[in-house]
Amino acid sequence: MHRRILALLFVLPLLLAGCKKSSTLAKLEEKPPVAPPSVAVAANSPASAAPSPAATPAPIPAVDRSAKVMVLCYHRFEDSPQDALAIAPAEFRTQMKQLKDSGIEVISMKDFLAWRRGEKSIPPKSAVITIDDGYVSGYSVAWPILKEFGYPFTMFIYTNYVGVGGKSITWAMLEQMRDAGVDIESHTVSHHDLRHAPKGQDYGTWLHNEIYTSKDILEQKLGIKIVAFAFPYGTHNEIVRKTALDAGYQALFTVYGQHMVIDAPADQLGRYAVESVHPDVFKMALNFGANDGVPPGTEATQLAAAAMVTQPMNEERIANSRPVIKANLASMGEVEPASVEMRVSGYGIVPAKYDPQTKLVSYEFTQNLVPRTYTVILSAKVKGKRVETRWNFTVDPSANGAPKQAAARGA
Repeated sequence: MHRRILALLFVLPLLLAGCKKSSTLAKLEEKPPVAPPSVAVAANSPASAAPSPAATPAPIPAVDRSAKVMVLCYHRFEDSPQDALAIAPAEFRTQMKQLKDSGIEVISMKDFLAWRRGEKSIPPKSAVITIDDGYVSGYSVAWPILKEFGYPFTMFIYTNYVGVGGKSITWAMLEQMRDAGVDIESHTVSHHDLRHAPKGQDYGTWLHNEIYTSKDILEQKLGIKIVAFAFPYGTHNEIVRKTALDAGYQALFTVYGQHMVIDAPADQLGRYAVESVHPDVFKMALNFGANDGVPPGTEATQLAAAAMVTQPMNEERIANSRPVIKANLASMGEVEPASVEMRVSGYGIVPAKYDPQTKLVSYEFTQNLVPRTYTVILSAKVKGKRVETRWNFTVDPSANGAPKQAAARGA
């Protein structure tokens, strides 16, 4: 018995040690295998990191679709203006201050087009400043004044006039303006009335060159993208508009002043042609309550259906540089006499006289018209609804014959 107790005391520690060893081995076997160093390094690399949550898309900007825009059109800036295309620098500076004092924000062409695409909002009353043709005074006179106010602006250039001396701007000047952020756009190659090709030229080929080549020249010379186009004299037709849109222009501008809404037709965006001899044009542009937000095309759907007898006739060439503009409004119906308004491209509203008895409206120019094409726009209210018609004539000293009468086309 004594021997058995001694044997048990000897064996028991060995049994306990064996159990402990078995337990430890079991625990070691339960641990996951240690990854090799290369795997551990990969685990800490960016490629195996937990995927980050998807970026939150940028919110769509809130666009004020009720905003209105008017576009101003200038040409030359001279101390003693001698014709309708010029304005005195002092008057121009005063007008720029009036924009600020009237709470009208001057925006860039880029922002104007972005607003139209629904990509950016603009102030409720906005203005775009444009300068046509490519006179050097746009560089030497207007630009310094616009810098004073911090106003962006656009230069509409017709390429044949660049660098020819005299009053023309140079390519070096345009490069300097481009580098400073001035917007430069197209105004054709030759500044010819786009509705008619020069004598002896194929219309389609010539028109393509005027619209496409001017764009290409500006883009190649200045390394920019041309997106806007201004019709010479503001005149155009369906073929001209379609050709320009096909060429990739996003906005086509006339000289028919409007306070435009966001969806104004891209192929007939109005501008107020401002000159020293017609100060009322700028006053009208400042007044966002007058003809507010009526885009070209809206009134064109309300035209009088019947033909209107006019003088000069539509598309007539006349030698008289001081013509009498006449039209019989009988085809419009019972117009409100006080609402009759006549506009002439390059002059804005003119003080035409209307006789309710004869239905005739007339205006006689008191100064010589320069040889070019003019657009006459007549509007009036009939039973509270605004109606409009327009026609064109050209002052050409070489034209023969007396003025004729013919039916005007609606716009």
